[in-house]
Amino acid sequence: MIDTQKDFRKKAFGVTLAIMAVAMVLSMGTKALAQTAESSRAVPAPVASSGTGLDRVIAGTEDWGDEHNISVSRFLQNIGKSTGIYQIITQQRVAPNPTGVKPEVAEAPEKDWGTAPGWQSMIMIAIGFLIVYLAVGKGFEPLLLIPIGFGTILVNIVGAGMGDLPDGMLAIIYHAGVGNEFFPMLIFMGIGAMTDFGPLIANPKTAILGGAAQFGVFFTLFGVAVMNLFGLNYNILQACAIGIIGGADGPTSIYVSGKLAPELMGVIAVAAYSYMALVPMIQPPIMKLLTSRKERLIRMPNPRAVPKMEKVLFPLMLLLLTILLLPPAAPLIGMLAFGNFVKESGAAARLSKTMENELMNIVSILLSLGVGSQMTPEKIIRGESLGIIVLGLVAFAVATAGGLLMAKLMNVFLPKDKKINPLIGSAGVSAVPMAARVANKVGQSEDPSNFLLMNAMGPNVAGVIGTAMAAGVFIATYGGLK
Repeated sequence: MIDTQKDFRKKAFGVTLAIMAVAMVLSMGTKALAQTAESSRAVPAPVASSGTGLDRVIAGTEDWGDEHNISVSRFLQNIGKSTGIYQIITQQRVAPNPTGVKPEVAEAPEKDWGTAPGWQSMIMIAIGFLIVYLAVGKGFEPLLLIPIGFGTILVNIVGAGMGDLPDGMLAIIYHAGVGNEFFPMLIFMGIGAMTDFGPLIANPKTAILGGAAQFGVFFTLFGVAVMNLFGLNYNILQACAIGIIGGADGPTSIYVSGKLAPELMGVIAVAAYSYMALVPMIQPPIMKLLTSRKERLIRMPNPRAVPKMEKVLFPLMLLLLTILLLPPAAPLIGMLAFGNFVKESGAAARLSKTMENELMNIVSILLSLGVGSQMTPEKIIRGESLGIIVLGLVAFAVATAGGLLMAKLMNVFLPKDKKINPLIGSAGVSAVPMAARVANKVGQSEDPSNFLLMNAMGPNVAGVIGTAMAAGVFIATYGGLK
């Protein structure tokens, strides 16, 4: 017999803990991640970075104003003002270049990482060979890890200068497309051309799983605040850029860091792409820990066949909603919708083929080499960088757990014959199609005849959209404060 009183106490305890966690984040978030005008006046500038815990002012935020405060009301207000509907009604369109004078392209400012001893380059070269081994020997996403590994090896060869401006090949690649939004936009266009949104359209409730996985993104803000209590220096803009790693989406991580924290772009890109590639290693233990064998054996019917008209209209409707509700996410969603519409319309097969094959392959090689070029000892072997790597792993684990637990919660309310296999919830992260393949593989390890791939693709593609939306939220809230 079920002890309803005990069950109620458990739920009440869980809700209480959740409320306390939210209250803790809101109460300490401002001091841990942002410096307000009031507190900056109370702390002399020469000793701004002294002290510990909440009494320590984050270096570089001494002159920040009250607009950087972490406030629920301010957050919602900024989101409301960033909607396309609000801007169409209240603001006037400004020409991109009203003077007619071609401006110089301003490079994103880079943090001075200092120098590192030469022997540390040998450590990074060894790490590069390890990455290549994981790609070739273990089969962990060789399309990503092989160029990242070789980029790491080449940039750390002392005396070769491949990562030095103005002539180093890897430095040229990084500044041409990785250090700005060019390569990420092209990648999203290719992802759109390669993606079939049919499973999501056929089973819309799986979008909830993709949304639940974004909990890892927002949970990381709390993790960054905790890191600051132990002496690291991350401000709220950097925290947002680090948090996107939880979505396991490399292009989006690069895009957000370019907007909010360009000085950390290299480390964030390395962390994001590393965890994307290590999905087959990271996710299965979490999946098995949070699900029972009975749950992993749940069978799901294949999604219905989606008519072509629905597939053609979906990217257009997605883009329209983004334009009206969250324009800061429109660059990512727009390129995704563009690539997908070209594919599904069938009117330009040559363009679709180029996007998903030749162009995607070329850009992936360049982007991965550029990411590897940032794996230098002065950037990686330091507290802030190692903190980002640790936070990225935590964010990714929490995102995986969020999707799994949301699927288990949905099963409480679904009829017996409509249950969801919780394994597909882990695919809510936006590593497409790696996370969906891992969910299918773990399911088949319990029952070889249980095929979950198509069902897992629903939350997987929803995760791509969800991470882009989370990026838009961060940019809308803090993008104007740089």
